[in-house]
Amino acid sequence: MKTFLYLIVAFLITAIAIIYQKKTGPTYDKKVETHIENTAYNFNLIRSHGGESDCKIELNIPDQNISGILEYRKYPTNDPWTKVEMKRQYDNLVGYLPHLPPAGKYEYLVILEKNGKKYALNDAQTVVIRFKGDVPLSVLFPHIFFMFFAMFLGNLAGIMALFRHKRYKLFTTITVIALFIGGMVLGPWVQWYAFGEAWAGIPFAWDLTDNKTLFAFIFWVIAFFMNRKKERPVYTVIASLVMLLVYSIPHSMFGSQLDPETGEIIQGWIRLFLI
Repeated sequence: MKTFLYLIVAFLITAIAIIYQKKTGPTYDKKVETHIENTAYNFNLIRSHGGESDCKIELNIPDQNISGILEYRKYPTNDPWTKVEMKRQYDNLVGYLPHLPPAGKYEYLVILEKNGKKYALNDAQTVVIRFKGDVPLSVLFPHIFFMFFAMFLGNLAGIMALFRHKRYKLFTTITVIALFIGGMVLGPWVQWYAFGEAWAGIPFAWDLTDNKTLFAFIFWVIAFFMNRKKERPVYTVIASLVMLLVYSIPHSMFGSQLDPETGEIIQGWIRLFLI
């Protein structure tokens, strides 16, 4: 019965982490609301675009009397703003941001207009969008699965260690394996497809996503070795808490970014060849 309760608690913590990650971070859609006359509109302004196509900004606005202007410029720069009129496609207003190389960014603003009155979305604050390469789902999905599976296992191992359950050492070992696959193998693979670099963390650069994964992995490796010949559950508890801290940092914060002046990727620069 205790084991079942540990599983439930570990699952709930992991589920909360998944929801939190989906609602935070600079690459997830920015949810905005605006009121035009007596009608409320809710939109998702995208902040990440993959592939080699221009980025489509599309807003569902059935009112044919509403028009829109899309303003954008490269980020971070003081370049003059480019303004384009959004085209109406049935019930939608559509505009496009020209394609940028991986890690390139724009800041953009959408301004709607009806009867001569303007409505700037997101309280007139710009939204930053980052371009990236197309990551195959066959690589992306296993990466996501193993990262959250590792967290579930780590939560379970930490709870078991806290209450000195006899199988905490087994789950410490499995956590190390899952985190290695998801974060240290598949993670760089995703990074390579997205930004042309396999590792942008220490010792080469300071990409926060890579570094926080490395940080968590080191603590789990320490917990594994410290429990090999003798039971030292405190190390597993610490590793579990560190992983919780790592997952509380929004995904992709301070990630790879293209320098618009030099064309070089900052935050991370090392390019490794994957076979």
